Amino acid sequence: MQFIAASHHAGQRLDQALHEQLPAYSRARLQDWIKSGRVLVNGAPGRPSRMLHEGDCIDVEPAELPPLRAAPEAIPLRVLYEDADFVAIDKPAGMVVHAGAGVHTGTLVNALLGRFASLSALGGELRPGIVHRLDRFTSGAILVAKNDAAHRALAAQFAGRQVEKTYLALVHGSVKADSGRIEKPIARDPRHRTRMTARLTTGRAAWTGYRVLRRWEGFTFLEVRIGTGRTHQIRVHLSSIGHPLAGDRLYGAPARSPAQPPIERFFLHAHRIRFQHPSSGQQVEIVSPLPEDLTRWMEQL
Repeated sequence: MQFIAASHHAGQRLDQALHEQLPAYSRARLQDWIKSGRVLVNGAPGRPSRMLHEGDCIDVEPAELPPLRAAPEAIPLRVLYEDADFVAIDKPAGMVVHAGAGVHTGTLVNALLGRFASLSALGGELRPGIVHRLDRFTSGAILVAKNDAAHRALAAQFAGRQVEKTYLALVHGSVKADSGRIEKPIARDPRHRTRMTARLTTGRAAWTGYRVLRRWEGFTFLEVRIGTGRTHQIRVHLSSIGHPLAGDRLYGAPARSPAQPPIERFFLHAHRIRFQHPSSGQQVEIVSPLPEDLTRWMEQL
């Protein structure tokens, strides 16, 4: 399909103009098409943020819709705990939790369907069993419901902020206080849509507590607790006080110097999660040890 940018498209982002012209498709799907080279502007691949001019010729080659349900895949998983109600998985860094823009295979959901006979249906056919999420490059403990009753009970605890989530993080710089609490609202960054920000007065309320575990010259190792679950919360809050996560270039981590060991992702690990069992009501604590890649990185400091 093809259309010519009109006068009102001038100065408009390519993805916005496409969404206006093709309202039947989500903006995320259109961005996926742009990034995969299926959208040409005047014969050349465009970027989602490209500003259009009147008269620009936009050619769109739609991709087939992804499956409406996730497919099982034989992907190894490390199980931290399992019973009839839920399973706790030690998610590796780099694994996406469920299908999204540009990612439809190799997800945690695909792996879960390949291993477990029954998962909760409340999340729909693309997100069976998924009660909460972790960022793609955050490793650690994640809970998955096996039945609808367990899913409801766990979701209620997350919504009621009754779940205690503890992370391990290595940040740049020397954190002055041995412990502290950051309370700043988090919102989408209006200038960089892939980022969140704590610099605005508007946004969703969020708090992050931290405790220093160890110090090196130029780095501080923290235990971090969050009382809310906002997108990129720990990354945003720690960056807002001048201490971005090691390796987190999106939120201000400096480029690696020759004196520093390489790191392939940002240093954040979901170490411990504590909650009430969905059936018995008893306290449950799941612990994921710090993975080898982060341990090795820290040993070289």
